[in-house]
Amino acid sequence: MPLWLELVIRVGGVLVAFLTLPLLVGQAEHKVMAHMQGRLGPMYAGGFHGWAQLVADGVKFVQKEDVTPREADRAVFRLAPAVALVPYLLVLLVIPLGPDDLVGQPLDIGLFFVLAVVGVGVVAVLMSAWASANKYSLLGGLRGAAQLLGYELPLVLAAASVAMAAGTLSLSGIVEAWQPWWLLWQAPAMVVFFLAGLAEIRRPPFDMPVADSELVFGYMTEYTGLRFAFFLLAEYVGIVVIAALTTVLFLGGWQGPFADAQLGWLWTLLKVFAVSFLIIWIRVSYPRLREDQLQRLCWLVLVPVSLGQLVLTAAVRVAL
Repeated sequence: MPLWLELVIRVGGVLVAFLTLPLLVGQAEHKVMAHMQGRLGPMYAGGFHGWAQLVADGVKFVQKEDVTPREADRAVFRLAPAVALVPYLLVLLVIPLGPDDLVGQPLDIGLFFVLAVVGVGVVAVLMSAWASANKYSLLGGLRGAAQLLGYELPLVLAAASVAMAAGTLSLSGIVEAWQPWWLLWQAPAMVVFFLAGLAEIRRPPFDMPVADSELVFGYMTEYTGLRFAFFLLAEYVGIVVIAALTTVLFLGGWQGPFADAQLGWLWTLLKVFAVSFLIIWIRVSYPRLREDQLQRLCWLVLVPVSLGQLVLTAAVRVAL
């Protein structure tokens, strides 16, 4: 197969995943929240089990007027939603779906690339907050910057633990080195990575930057129509990315019972959707953390636990 054709197929597959998986997660969130909270609305649109609820939401966003505040920095204001989306697209390029290079672009330093690109999300938050010329947006952006910069540390430390255990920064290499007993040995790192990932994508209970009861909607207050929809899409893509990284780093990726190289991609997708369901369940079940509680959890719990896990991993590697 010519190199250019292989490249087109790989990038095309990633684009399809980028456009479809977040919509499936969004539809699942509508249904899970409807069942868990007794919501009737999402169960009626389109008839059978509310199958058209997501379509209705899309039509609603398209119909809304695209408003830019008079005092806003228009160029930055309009660019921020795209900056929120692009890093997740780049991350999906290097996350392996299955064995035998079933990945958009295999990288020997894939984990390093992922952690570097995910950190760009704080730029979109600050861009939208500052450019909106709104005090609620600015407060939400500052909260978001403090949260994202703080939770980057436990996220990186937890990922470093599993990379040290596998002896590689390649995401495919980490999956190949993974053993079932890592579920116990690396469990603290997995919990830290998962919680820090929730904070990075600003999902409840880590949604202080968009606290609607205090800040209207934080850094997204002034956004309407499709630009607001792009921010929501970025959130759902973030769910897919965090679920996929948790799967690849800590849950064995394509490995599973009765593993078959031809069906490895199915195991990966099943695990990604299981972790995505957990993210949705946490949103429904737990209240928002206060700012002081959020920072205390980061610096007094997650950081010490991730440092302890690094020490444990180093000791086990030396012993083995």
